[in-house]
Amino acid sequence: MAASGELCLFAHSNALLVSHVRNVLEAGGIACELRNMALGGGAGELPLSECEPEVWVAAHDYTLALALLQEALHGPEDRPSAWRCRQCGETLDGVFDTCWQCGTPRDME
Repeated sequence: MAASGELCLFAHSNALLVSHVRNVLEAGGIACELRNMALGGGAGELPLSECEPEVWVAAHDYTLALALLQEALHGPEDRPSAWRCRQCGETLDGVFDTCWQCGTPRDME
């Protein structure tokens, strides 16, 4: 990517997390560039904020990339609500579609 028209979308000291963000963006069709992946050894000699691995995207992709990043890190905004199993009465988080206590499927009415 060219240096002009790019924005830093994400920076973190954990290079695995930074690489995961890149994979999420590329799976979503957004081209991105990793920077500072090998500068960790310079921390102390260089400011820590300058050594963190970063994900950069084109400015025109920034809004979509930010939305993908938020969903990847925090989950979708419209999470299903908790529910109670009609068979055994167990309360389950909305992401489950089967009761872990008795195996009864969730009513999808």
